[in-house]
Amino acid sequence: MAAVPLAHAGRRAKGLGRRMTGTQTPDTIAEAQQKTAEQIFSVLGSLKGGAMKFGQALSVFESVLPEDVSAPYRESLTKLQDSAPPMPFESVNEVLTVSLGANWRDRFSVFNETPVAAASIGQVHRATWHDGREVAVKVQYPGAAGAVMADLNQVSRMGRLMSGFLPGIDIKALTAELKLRISEELDYLQESKFQRRFAAAYDGHPDYFIPHVLSAAENVLITEWVEGKSLARIIETGTQAERDYYGQLYLRFLLSGPETAGLLHADPHPGNFRIMPDGRLAILDFGASAELPDGLPTAMGTLLKIAMGGDPETVMNGLREEGFIRPGIEMNPQSLLAYLGPFTEPAQGATFKHSREWIREQFSRTSDPRNPDWAVGLKINLPPSYLMIHRVWLGSIGVLCQLGAEFSVRDEFERYVPGFATTAGI
Repeated sequence: MAAVPLAHAGRRAKGLGRRMTGTQTPDTIAEAQQKTAEQIFSVLGSLKGGAMKFGQALSVFESVLPEDVSAPYRESLTKLQDSAPPMPFESVNEVLTVSLGANWRDRFSVFNETPVAAASIGQVHRATWHDGREVAVKVQYPGAAGAVMADLNQVSRMGRLMSGFLPGIDIKALTAELKLRISEELDYLQESKFQRRFAAAYDGHPDYFIPHVLSAAENVLITEWVEGKSLARIIETGTQAERDYYGQLYLRFLLSGPETAGLLHADPHPGNFRIMPDGRLAILDFGASAELPDGLPTAMGTLLKIAMGGDPETVMNGLREEGFIRPGIEMNPQSLLAYLGPFTEPAQGATFKHSREWIREQFSRTSDPRNPDWAVGLKINLPPSYLMIHRVWLGSIGVLCQLGAEFSVRDEFERYVPGFATTAGI
């Protein structure tokens, strides 16, 4: 990880030399940024622990990178997820004894001591509950919480790489909020509370299945077992009909959570979504969830619809009120509207075809110093209160573009995003 900022500093120093000699061009700036992005993805794809979690979070955005960069990253990340060394059963027994009591085995009729999955901070064992139900037992590695937070402290230093490029964003506030949310993800007892609420809210739903929680402690979570294949397999080999259908179900679940359960599932990684044999979409991993008892902010839908209507002054004033433009930051309203325009494209037509080409085009125009939109993007702030919503928003777009899903985004927004349908006349 230390190599990333050091290499980036070297590129900046090289760029400074070119500026002093008058030989720096927008092409050299873009080249330096691209090389840093490639190195970040390469390094995160070969790490574990907190850095691996950070890499998993970034993996939903790999579609913005050229295939020769993103393909090795996907391969290395998949390898890590499949081959992380399991914790010895003696340690599993110790965690279960501390968390559930010395007689923890009495809760199960069968407990498979060989884990079915081992990842960055814990592993999952398949077992049979005392009443005959198949269950998943997630056990956190001893000391994982401290190790992951130490890793994230290192990762947060990468915020310095962005601060010089993004004067409109409060990097310190964002990294503090991110660390707080990640610490919540490490608390399985807190995760169980979120999962219970989701499971109750969607119980009996014809399209979704959320496994019920049977028992939980700070480092142990026992839930109903889910049989099914990951949404990542649909990304790899699914038919177009599967991509369209499950892409729409995926987005609908993310948007409907605040209204249905008062919560936002904030980890849109495709590995957390599984297609069950009966066709329902099962959802896992509720550690990253945001409390939204009043649903999604009405300002979200209102501003989106106004931006589609082409009123630059109203959009800019609304973004200021919501904290997306910090005090003292001046911006041309028309340039702001031009910057936001392509982002409203998915909701403009009867259907929208998500694609890697489309998201790469958006990434290119907003990250390329040669494009006027780049300067506009530097001035836009992300309020900490919108961090989780933004994470889901961007993450879901990344996954949908990996899927290549085509469906009516507008219909989903009109149904689940407050303020969007009510301003339909604009």
